[in-house]
Amino acid sequence: MNKQDAKALTKLSPSLHANVQAIRTRFGGSSDLIVRLFRSDAAPDRELAIAYVDGIVNADTINESVMEPLMSLRLPEYMQRRGGKLLDALRSCVVSVGAVKEISTLEEALQYMADGLCLIMADGAASALTAEVCGGNQRAVTIPQTQTVIRGPQYGFVEDIRTNISLIRRIIRSPNLHVQIHKIGKQTNSNVAVLYLHGIVDEGILKEVYRRLADIDIDGVLESGYIEEFIQDETFTLFPTLLNTERPDTVAAALLEGRVAVMVDGTPIALMAPTNFFTFFQSPEDFYQRYDIATFVRIIRYVSFVLSMLLPALYIAVTTYHQEMLPTTLLISLAAQREGIPFPGLIEALLMEMTFEVLREAGLRMPRAIGPAISIVGALVLGQSAVQAGIVSAGMVIVVSFTAISNFVMPELNMAATSRIIRFALMLMAGMLGFFGIFISVLFLIVHLTSLRSFGVPYMSPLAPGPKMQGVWRDVFVRLPWWAIVLRPMDLNLRNPKRRPSGRKPPAQRHSDKP
Repeated sequence: MNKQDAKALTKLSPSLHANVQAIRTRFGGSSDLIVRLFRSDAAPDRELAIAYVDGIVNADTINESVMEPLMSLRLPEYMQRRGGKLLDALRSCVVSVGAVKEISTLEEALQYMADGLCLIMADGAASALTAEVCGGNQRAVTIPQTQTVIRGPQYGFVEDIRTNISLIRRIIRSPNLHVQIHKIGKQTNSNVAVLYLHGIVDEGILKEVYRRLADIDIDGVLESGYIEEFIQDETFTLFPTLLNTERPDTVAAALLEGRVAVMVDGTPIALMAPTNFFTFFQSPEDFYQRYDIATFVRIIRYVSFVLSMLLPALYIAVTTYHQEMLPTTLLISLAAQREGIPFPGLIEALLMEMTFEVLREAGLRMPRAIGPAISIVGALVLGQSAVQAGIVSAGMVIVVSFTAISNFVMPELNMAATSRIIRFALMLMAGMLGFFGIFISVLFLIVHLTSLRSFGVPYMSPLAPGPKMQGVWRDVFVRLPWWAIVLRPMDLNLRNPKRRPSGRKPPAQRHSDKP
């Protein structure tokens, strides 16, 4: 808090009624503001009041831990003093809530009430107590909706940041897990938590995260996407430079690697930084099943990503400019299919791709009961009808369908969306220049990827720049056995790079058949 803000703060008045009136005025007479004036055996000669916002507090906690102790207990004679000492007595002897804090300004009182805390005031005291009574209706912890796995934890984040932090602490049970909460948004005052593992995270990266968060000046933060656009390194790029997830185990794994997690109250999506290109091809399930199976599946993801971008462009280039590269039998078959098609290959591919994108978006926005059925039936009916009507060829339908299926293989939705957009640009270049246009586009993508940074970390690390062989293959294209993964990602400049002392497998005990 700077000096100008400190001068603007309003001190609480010793008059209880003046404080109550000020709170009611600042809330504008809101109907969910609850203020109760009462007298208590704890201080029979003093008038007390509690104030809270209904719906974001736990009414049972207020009744059992605040109201009942205040109205049923009586302080010893030597503790019944005037002024702020009464609040000290209430905090130490009466109120049974775990977290109780004394405040002295009206702005603090309003902020704590908006956060779901209860305010306890006493006549004659120029300060107040805040009691931790957060509650209200919240969504229960359920299976993640966007990142499902067959083997692994089956629970995901919710909209309550306190619950989300507790889910992380249930996995990483160490005092080295540090949590710092910031207030961002002049109107929403949203809680934004920064999580990291002390002793593992790089201090330079951590300071950069704090600096970028401190520079955010906005009226409100409703989702972590607001924060992502403010703190990402590059704005004008299709490739995501921050990893997002709704899985606590994914965040815990990132923290153990030395990354920093950013969580926003009101959303189940957490951000992780820094990241690189290859992280978006890793699934949490890769580390829960055998390393050979995980490696095979990971290679399939890389191949699918390339196909989802290049396959329609390659089809357009071959059928339009480079027919001599096809076997004669296949060329005759494709020519027979395209007989009577009124559009060139580029227009044909654009029509099919745009049709599929519309069906995909319609399936997402329609009610869940009919959304999948509409998208599947629409794709089948439209594809078959378009082929029979002679608008598109059967080969183009196969190419577009396989491209869409390859796009669904991606474990991260934001990287899958990137490949969808790049696909259209490659199709246009292939339609205009053939293979030469595809080559120029791919070269531009490689140069662009190597120029990106995520909080100062090269986006293509550990491949570029300056790769080391042990860093290239470890947990990038293949997943080594856990006993062979000794080092954390070296691109994070870690102070504590080792996960375990050595990369040797523990010897197995062989039991003799002899007694």
